[in-house]
Amino acid sequence: MVASGSSSVVLVLGVLAALGAAVLYSVGVALQSIEAREAPSEDSLRLSLLRWLVTRRRWLIGSACVAGGWLMQAAALLSAPITIVQPALAISVVVLLLISMCFFGETVGAREVTGAVAIVGGVFGLVLVSPGQSDAHAQPVVLAVGMTALGAVALAPYARRGHHRFGGLVVFSAGLAYAWTGFSTKFLADAVSRGAWLIVLVWLGATVVAGGAGLLSEMTALQSRSVIRVFPVVLVVQIVVSVLLAPLLAGESISPNPLMLATLAISLAVVAFGTHSLTSSRCLESAIATGERAEEEAGSRAAKPEGDPGPAEAQDRVRGNRDRPPRTPPSRPAGRAPLR
Repeated sequence: MVASGSSSVVLVLGVLAALGAAVLYSVGVALQSIEAREAPSEDSLRLSLLRWLVTRRRWLIGSACVAGGWLMQAAALLSAPITIVQPALAISVVVLLLISMCFFGETVGAREVTGAVAIVGGVFGLVLVSPGQSDAHAQPVVLAVGMTALGAVALAPYARRGHHRFGGLVVFSAGLAYAWTGFSTKFLADAVSRGAWLIVLVWLGATVVAGGAGLLSEMTALQSRSVIRVFPVVLVVQIVVSVLLAPLLAGESISPNPLMLATLAISLAVVAFGTHSLTSSRCLESAIATGERAEEEAGSRAAKPEGDPGPAEAQDRVRGNRDRPPRTPPSRPAGRAPLR
């Protein structure tokens, strides 16, 4: 009984760490997206895009938040299974909704509330049916083949730059790459708990490479799409891939009980529905658009030299000159010829 109680406490701590990661991820991506939209379009899916972004202070702050989120995610995976940690990251969409309320003064309607409740309820359902924390992994051959295949699919859009659906492909590429890092982070956390430091270094290097690929894909998508059109899709791809592949790669087998399987399927569907509801929210679209307009106005004010009138000021001056009576030239004394 004591062991069961202590394991429940550890699980709760893991869920809280995952929620903390979700908050940091959402704030970080929101800051990164502002700068990504200003990046040159010819740098899409090229390392030059990241070289351009690292010179932007706000993007670096957002990246620091994302890095903090990854550390929180790794801590969560030490005490909670990946089938709980990854779905809990969907709370990030709810955080974006709160940002729109607190910083942009948007009104939240029934659609937004329904979406938020659906995400929370779906995550709770996944927690109920998820297996306990396990350090078991797939056999080396299965693990190598599975991770290689997942990585290859994630990198596929890099060879399809001219495709007419390139924008949508890179969004899925980012989600698959981050799903890969979710698994590699779990394996890293398991190695830390065992004290296998050489394996820790291997998985850490692999996670950095995969995370860089996911970041490049995500920033490319954010160049042409709003953050609310990119971030939720990336999250849903992570959630679905992590839950479906966890039995194969992470050794976290789901109970074959039909009721448990039905609850799992319903919970995934509810999370996807809630995410879609918030993705199509007019509130969030308006918030993002308001933020972008504010950035453009601030940039135009900074670029305008002092004393240079804006369009409204120029119109006022023209209107004032039009209403002013015409000036009469000074009269010359009679009898004097004009100067030549």
